[in-house]
Amino acid sequence: MSPSTPVNEGSLPPPVITPGGTYTLQTISVGCKVYITRPGPNGTTEERLAEILSIRDKTVNPYAQRKKEVKEEEFDKRPEDKLEFFVHWDQFNKRLDEWVSGTRILLHRDLEWPRPKAPPAKKAPNGTPKAPPGKAPRTNSLLRAATSNAALGASPAPTPQPTQTFTISRASSSPAPPSLKRKVPHDEEEESQEEPYDLDADADGDMEVDGDGDLETFDLNLTEPGNDTQEPPPLSAFSKEQEIEKLRTSGSLTQSVSEIARVKNLNRLQIGKHEVETWYFSPYPKEYAHLPILYICEFCLSFFPSPFMLSRHRQRCTLLHPPGNEIYRQDDISFFEIDGKRQLSWCRNLSLLSKCFLDHKTLYYDVTPFMYYVMVIRDTAGCHIIGYFSKEKESAENYNVACILTLPHHQRHGYGKLLIEFSYELSKKEGKLGSPEKPLSDLGLLSYRAYWSEVIVELLLEWDGDISIDEVAQKTSITHADVTNTCITLQLFKHYKGQHLIVLNNTVLERHEKLRAKNRRRINPEKLRWKPPVFTRDQLRFGW
Repeated sequence: MSPSTPVNEGSLPPPVITPGGTYTLQTISVGCKVYITRPGPNGTTEERLAEILSIRDKTVNPYAQRKKEVKEEEFDKRPEDKLEFFVHWDQFNKRLDEWVSGTRILLHRDLEWPRPKAPPAKKAPNGTPKAPPGKAPRTNSLLRAATSNAALGASPAPTPQPTQTFTISRASSSPAPPSLKRKVPHDEEEESQEEPYDLDADADGDMEVDGDGDLETFDLNLTEPGNDTQEPPPLSAFSKEQEIEKLRTSGSLTQSVSEIARVKNLNRLQIGKHEVETWYFSPYPKEYAHLPILYICEFCLSFFPSPFMLSRHRQRCTLLHPPGNEIYRQDDISFFEIDGKRQLSWCRNLSLLSKCFLDHKTLYYDVTPFMYYVMVIRDTAGCHIIGYFSKEKESAENYNVACILTLPHHQRHGYGKLLIEFSYELSKKEGKLGSPEKPLSDLGLLSYRAYWSEVIVELLLEWDGDISIDEVAQKTSITHADVTNTCITLQLFKHYKGQHLIVLNNTVLERHEKLRAKNRRRINPEKLRWKPPVFTRDQLRFGW
């Protein structure tokens, strides 16, 4: 149908375009890009390019109530009414992928065929694939990056270390010294591939960091002053708009073609009185896939294909709260501790539910090595789940969170920060420093960055006297690496005349005051009734 284009060595040919009006729905295949209508802002309709990831016949819900018999000739036999296409919207996040009917495809717009696959790499005589021309082996680039990082680490003015003690003295607001400039060789700037932190979102996503404005200065006198002429390496700060755009179009959710090609199997979930759209694939049983709505019991998390089956289950289900010990209660918020080995079915159902909204989650059934801490809101009907985080019973890397999620219908109400704060309160009880397991989802990363920023700035404002990064870590239970990265991202470290200064500009202070004015919920440590669980060797043996 489309002319073949020769593949040039080292490059791919441009995609083949079929003009609009010369193709039909039957000719569209997986990998094609077509224009499809979708709801736009303010009730408008927009035409947007989308990639076809899967094609199927329109599904029929076998559990739906039977309607009156309809004569065969009354069915519309048009192909656009029988076919559904799973699409990935161009330049949109993967969580917006959805099934669309054939009636929404614009056949009068051009169709873009998938690019042909690159030819396989020629093998060298020793059997190893020959690298494409003009591209250096990845090991060399990694070696150069490591060399550059090592050079930065050997700089006479390194980033302040945890053991270095700082003397904090509050000075009057004054502009930064004009001679404070950060210089680094161009090759080091190009080789550095690590993305800087950007603490640009609080619970409502409106925190932004800026380096301008008047400064409130804290003098940090090092016990061993460095070289006055050297400056720390430059750190480029992203704006809020750049960060949100980056997470919207890529983030953690469109990392590779194989990830994009995964087709979402559930459309919507009904949890209690809330009906939410799923974001990602979740390995629910095959017979429940592609139902219009999957009904979930909000207390035991069992799932059913029809509201009638859910109502029958609710008549027998006596559970009104998560099946664990309540370890925290304040106002209408409670936390329950659940052992994945004791409550196997409940924790598996929780993992299946959370996979609908977490693309990085990979474990669904192996829940025995984890403890689950579930946050609920109480009312006269029972305890309704808001979110949770899981924690390894024995973590070699001292992670205090393995997986964390706030359900979509409870997001943007400050519950994410409350979950994070509770996880660090547990770490304080354990006397350990904690950090979440990597990689985090995009929304989780924003929440953690905002929490670290708020806690560290609040501690620095209240502290009087000498301080070190280690003391900040011990007071907050945040690891040294997270403390250092947060201070660097907020541009709190300034090196001037052999001294390190912590500089809080007006923008950071205003954002902190804005957060305090919101009067968000906080964890009260006195309400926590919990002792760190101790497991025997036999209890830590996991297997089937």
